[in-house]
Amino acid sequence: MEERKKLNYLNVSGEDYVPYISADKVIPEFTITAIAIGVFLAILFGAADAYLGMKAGLTVSASIPAAVMSMGVLKGIFRRGTILENTIAQTIASAGEAIASGVIFTLPALFIWGYNPGLLELNTMALLGGILGVVLMVPLRKLLIVNEHHNLPYPEGTACAEVLVAGDQGGSSAKTVFWGIGIGALYQFLMDGLGLWNESPDWGIPGLKGAGIGFDTLPALLGVGFIIGPKASFYMFAGGILSWLVLMPLISYFGSGLTTPIYPSTVPIAQMGYWALWSTYIRYVGAGAVAVGGFITLIRSLPTILGSFDATIKGLSKNKGTNVVKDIRTQRDTPFLILLIIVGIIFFYTALTPQFNIGFLGSFLMLIFAFFFTTVSSRIVGIIGSSSNPVSGMTIGTIILVAVIFRLCGWVGDTAMVATLITGALVCISICVAGDTSQDLKTAFLVGGTPRAQQYGMIIGAVASSFVIGSVLVMLGHAYGFGTKDLPAPQAMLMALIIKGVIGGTMPWALVAIGGFVAIAAELLGISVLAFAVGMYLPIPTSAAIATGGFLHLILSKTVNNKEKLRAKIEEGVLLNSGLIAGGSLMGVILAFLVYENINISVNFTWGGFVNPISLLFYFLLAIGVYVYLMNKKVEVE
Repeated sequence: MEERKKLNYLNVSGEDYVPYISADKVIPEFTITAIAIGVFLAILFGAADAYLGMKAGLTVSASIPAAVMSMGVLKGIFRRGTILENTIAQTIASAGEAIASGVIFTLPALFIWGYNPGLLELNTMALLGGILGVVLMVPLRKLLIVNEHHNLPYPEGTACAEVLVAGDQGGSSAKTVFWGIGIGALYQFLMDGLGLWNESPDWGIPGLKGAGIGFDTLPALLGVGFIIGPKASFYMFAGGILSWLVLMPLISYFGSGLTTPIYPSTVPIAQMGYWALWSTYIRYVGAGAVAVGGFITLIRSLPTILGSFDATIKGLSKNKGTNVVKDIRTQRDTPFLILLIIVGIIFFYTALTPQFNIGFLGSFLMLIFAFFFTTVSSRIVGIIGSSSNPVSGMTIGTIILVAVIFRLCGWVGDTAMVATLITGALVCISICVAGDTSQDLKTAFLVGGTPRAQQYGMIIGAVASSFVIGSVLVMLGHAYGFGTKDLPAPQAMLMALIIKGVIGGTMPWALVAIGGFVAIAAELLGISVLAFAVGMYLPIPTSAAIATGGFLHLILSKTVNNKEKLRAKIEEGVLLNSGLIAGGSLMGVILAFLVYENINISVNFTWGGFVNPISLLFYFLLAIGVYVYLMNKKVEVE
């Protein structure tokens, strides 16, 4: 039996590493088929992550599911395809998720303020931010990916390379992902499209006025909980418990005798139910917690951030003129002159175009913050992974500093608010894309891809996804409204509150401060403060549904004793749940389109008045089905 070739990247320097496909070997890579599959997947995962991010306040990496799906299409349907074609396809696909993250964290704030940007404006912002992230990361590739191969493992990029190599040698889990997509889409359609059960059953707590509990019975949230695991999902649920079962009943208890409203409410507390309490008061408390949580995360990461920036700049200086890059396939980057021209075009376009209206000052600040934070992001994800990248904290830091600088320059009012947000949005998108580009270039380094092809692939993915995510944003906003129970969009709400508070001075600061002090208390207790704070902000039905996925992960961990077998089952579970996320989220986008077009296909089944418990039952049956599948799935262990 022929021994399978493995990636031998441990205990070898980046200069001496021989990739899976060696530099002197030329096989199909940047092909039309790979680009077409990558573009399709970029649109698919970009749309799905845009919906998921505004619903749950977080996104999931698309690299591994995209790699598995591209292998399934190339090997399963076309009966051809090389590992480098798969690498290009997953690189293009992952750009969609990165662009979506940067967009949904910031740009919905424009709609929240009542400023409704056009599709061209949204798409252009997403595109320029995405391309900026790619071109600013390219000069760092050799230093971060090759020279610091030992110090920067880039966990997602390395895992993706292992998946690609395993798939190239016969192993493929594409069916699992496709099954997940099918189940997630069908479940979402039956629930949200036909209305056979309720998407968000909730109940008041008897004897505790102002308190409520519920579950968003979405397959995507079950998948998110499984992927982030029990610890993070339970922290989020704990934040929800504090808001919904402690703070809201307290507000209701002390306000029950008042006959006049307390700002920012316009009705007395005695007349408010738990949803009104959440939307009027708790969102500000949660926003304060998220803001301080973001800052704490940023401060905690500050030594790493400054060290990363310093090491990167020193490394670049050291390499300059002394480290001549050989013209071999696996070391070819996009020429520096082309990068410089692209940066120049972005600078002058954003400075001079009326739709952006940020002027030369805004464009200058955008380039400065983007250069600093993309450098940081490209390095930090190599240590802690993309999912732990403190994007929110870096974006909050950017918009506060930009707002303060604008104010010091005498620029105030609505135009200053919009200019601050657009500047922050371009930086945020570039941070997300730079982190993702770094992971993809690590994958290419390990399997033997051509860096220049990867960089072109990222730009193609950014172009494709940019022109879809803007449409998704507009459609979801019209269908549900941003900052609502159906579409909380927590990060964008936070950005809107912070900018308005700094420039306009209308923030209920007492509520924000309370949230901030709760976040500090959580940090002192050693709790993951950002997850806890996001849980405080989100409606408890969302965090409870995510915690169910985390609980499923925990049960699986407790019932499989063999470590290697457990690891294989967890990997299988990540693929299945990635499919649930993609399928459920995509169907959510399709159904939002129907709402946008005023097309109603719902039969609104009531189950004899028991629709809420029946809805919960369906959600638990889905979770049990996932558990049974994973327990019975035969996995290969070494």
